[in-house]
Amino acid sequence: MDFNQSAEDNLFDHARVIGKPHPRVDGLLKVTGRAPYAYERHNVVANQLVGYPLCATIAKGRITHMDASAARAAPGVAAVVTTAELEPLERAKSNIAHLFGGAKIEHYHQAIAVVVAETLEQAHGAAGLIEVRYEEAPGVFDLEDAFERLQDIGEPQTNVGDVDAALQAAPVTLDAVYRTASQSHAMMEPHASIVDWSEGGQMTVWTSNQMIDTNRQALATTFNIDADTIRVESPYIGGGFGGKLWLRADAVLAALGSRETGRPVKVALPRPMIFNNATHRSGTIQRLRIAAGSDGKITAFDHAAISHTLPGGSGEDAVNQTRCFYAGENRRVAHHPIDMGLPESADMRAPGEASGLAVLEIAMDEMAEKLGMDPVEFRILNDTQVNPEEPSKPFTERHFVECLRKGADTFGWAERNLEPGGRREGQWLIGHGMAGAYRGAPTMTSGARVRLQKGRLIVETDMTDIGTGSYTILTQTAAETMGMEMQDVEVRLGNSAYPTSSGSGGQFGATSTTAGVYAACVALQEQIAKRLNVDEARFENGRVVSGQKDLALADIADGEEIVAEDSINFGDFKDELEIGTFGAHFIEVAVNAYTGETRVRRMLAVCDAGRILNPITARSQVIGGMTMGVGAALTEGMSVDTGRGFFVNHDLAGYEVAVHADIPEQEVIFLETTDAASSPLKAKGVGELGICGVAAAIGNAIYNATGVRIREYPMTLDHMIDQLPNTER
Repeated sequence: MDFNQSAEDNLFDHARVIGKPHPRVDGLLKVTGRAPYAYERHNVVANQLVGYPLCATIAKGRITHMDASAARAAPGVAAVVTTAELEPLERAKSNIAHLFGGAKIEHYHQAIAVVVAETLEQAHGAAGLIEVRYEEAPGVFDLEDAFERLQDIGEPQTNVGDVDAALQAAPVTLDAVYRTASQSHAMMEPHASIVDWSEGGQMTVWTSNQMIDTNRQALATTFNIDADTIRVESPYIGGGFGGKLWLRADAVLAALGSRETGRPVKVALPRPMIFNNATHRSGTIQRLRIAAGSDGKITAFDHAAISHTLPGGSGEDAVNQTRCFYAGENRRVAHHPIDMGLPESADMRAPGEASGLAVLEIAMDEMAEKLGMDPVEFRILNDTQVNPEEPSKPFTERHFVECLRKGADTFGWAERNLEPGGRREGQWLIGHGMAGAYRGAPTMTSGARVRLQKGRLIVETDMTDIGTGSYTILTQTAAETMGMEMQDVEVRLGNSAYPTSSGSGGQFGATSTTAGVYAACVALQEQIAKRLNVDEARFENGRVVSGQKDLALADIADGEEIVAEDSINFGDFKDELEIGTFGAHFIEVAVNAYTGETRVRRMLAVCDAGRILNPITARSQVIGGMTMGVGAALTEGMSVDTGRGFFVNHDLAGYEVAVHADIPEQEVIFLETTDAASSPLKAKGVGELGICGVAAAIGNAIYNATGVRIREYPMTLDHMIDQLPNTER
């Protein structure tokens, strides 16, 4: 199915299933422990061995000696595969870090061996018996030092108008430098895979990965084999946040172990290795200059940022949202990735925008204060309905102002402190902050297959569910389109034997895959109409109705299965439009007047994301993003040993994520909007919008409570304790 123009009035505008708050169809499996996650798939293949990785203890250099003889002789050990024994494996386009093979070390905790044994304890113990010697090489590990030595930020990504002249002429300007920390995905389920590469050259991989076909192709490239000989399954994923988009060491090591032993091998990355072996969000240093007239209208943005990456990577592009979020005829944005020897930085929930809005939205508050304006009204004044870089390119549906007004009214924004430090409750200083949110709404080609059997419909697509609710919204889509009840639809996901979908990531998954399932269902309807020899038919209440014909779907095939397959292909008409999602966050914090400890007391998000396919799963996505935003604001930061080149706090004891006790009250409001240019369902993604802007809203609330403006994340108490206002005990 080709989607070459905006959707007209259709069945989803009169839905009985889509848009309704249905509980997760996979919820019971999850809460009873019956959902099969990668490492726990004990019954998919017999005689599984266990692999344990050995990782490099230097950040840059080469291995000069490896002796695994003691490990091979250890009890229960079936095999040891070392990097010194192999030539470097090929790298897929999606991988920046070298995953295995050869003596070269590119980053700390790079995998250098896997020990395969009958039990985890045997493999772990034997891994400690491998002797390794290195020749270290100097490396660059300090982003701050790189920033100070940087002579030129490089060519801007966009340079519209005359930014320098606008800054010089403006009566009100801001020029400030901000810092965001490197962050880990810290998902609940670690990277894990079981690989059986022991029968007839076929490789079967049970893994935890967000993009099934991309993973399969990457495995084919890495091992120089035909992708058709590989089957990948990942039906349930215990969180990914972008950290499981691409092929990682767990699958590679399990495959090597299986090839060596002739038996299936399972490998899970131990938590302390994930932080340095896998990927993360790069820290950034950003300089932001804004110019405005005395009327409050912004005349120029100049946003420059650096982040770190292994050579060949792109880092964290923190300037992208500044190109189109607010009006202003002059703008220059530039992102400069710095080649460094730290582990690979890559996609993490809302890559770019999460870090960029953490800065932009504090700067917007600082400008509002300079202008003597309410921060909400300042943003409303500078709203735009077109891409300011390309004024001929309109936003399809942009209800940002409505988000701001609805949020301010619901939150009680008018009752906030008009002056910082104006409200105190005992030892706590109370403050309120807000921030805007923006994230693009991309779509990708996505396919599905549907099978009509007697009394039931089976949907097959290699889409994944990373906790987002894919099973539920795809069930709803199929039930809506075919006029069936949800309990009569079974959705099967995460298998490379199914049609290729968009996968999960980038806030494109829900929009793309529901459209793909819709396309497959329409193809099935066409087959049914052809069987009935009718031109048109209605599908409702489990029946097919056309003129005088009225048949139960269960009787159409007369006992045989009817199969249809199709994909949704999004036309280039979208290139002429700007399609995005928008939101506004409002937050109340309490800051201890003596210690600087910050507690979030209540949070509100108002979201404009097109048709909400399921308010329950969508709300879950938004509050999850809000919670991650709290961590980014207050506690999460990977500390770099700039001498040895690794992240020191590489476990969940030292890297502190927000937990339930940190989040007492969250409210989410979805505007009742649709976007006909987005997809046939007029929906847009929402999974990444929830994190965008949250950190800045907290920073603005801290300022409102204390009068201390912090421009570095995480906003730990050491940044403010010596600046807290003088108060009596």
